Amino acid sequence: MSRIQATFAQLKENNRKALIPYITAGDPAPEYTVELMHALVEAGADILELGVPFSDPMADGPVIQKACERALKHGTSTLDVFKLVTEFRKTDQKTPVVLMGYLNPVEALGYETFVKAAAMAGVDGVLIVDLPPEEAEDFAVLLKSHQLDSVFLLAPTTTLERARKIAAAGSGYLYYVSLKGVTGSATIDVPAVATKLNEFAGITDLPLAVGFGIRDGKTARALAEISDGVIVGSALVGRIAELADRPSEMAPALKAILGEMRQALDA
Repeated sequence: MSRIQATFAQLKENNRKALIPYITAGDPAPEYTVELMHALVEAGADILELGVPFSDPMADGPVIQKACERALKHGTSTLDVFKLVTEFRKTDQKTPVVLMGYLNPVEALGYETFVKAAAMAGVDGVLIVDLPPEEAEDFAVLLKSHQLDSVFLLAPTTTLERARKIAAAGSGYLYYVSLKGVTGSATIDVPAVATKLNEFAGITDLPLAVGFGIRDGKTARALAEISDGVIVGSALVGRIAELADRPSEMAPALKAILGEMRQALDA
């Protein structure tokens, strides 16, 4: 059983929902990433999503696009991301870490090199936004051979037939995109999300976590009531941007945001 599977199993046993924060590795500079990862765990994170910086993050809104720009400006490479996870693992062997990013950096490094380095660093799963299951077979085989989970996206436009194929290819959990658009945009239609999640729950045993557009505890709680977990990114990354010139304030600020969501989920 992977760390991700064990985490969701423990949460289910305790009747709790997963809180999954996202930050971009190397934002605002690489030396702050590990501290922020630990701060998120201290605030109640169950799983961490760590963004791999890329120059054209097409699924992300301006907040995370700018985070990638800041990270790349400081020279954060894919290999640097693995080094950051390795550093995190020196004092945290429990919290699952999922790398989230795009195919180009993976192909630039090579599938096998990427997967081996991820496994050695202590990564637990990988979500490649622009790699659909139909084109992911070789990559998925490599991930499985190194006991890494393949996390895939579901969207409001995903048909039930296609969802079955995605679920069959995935492991760890499925990431449901709550709205049509990019990260950090629009207002979530909770009843519409509930309808789609009810459909998908009937075709898979994988946990369903909801992301995109979650900004506060109230929204997080509403979505947690109809899912297995919530994913929050732009609200955290935006705060990092605001405090980029006051780095000592970043960790406390992220803990405050995530702590409020944790409290809402557990209430």
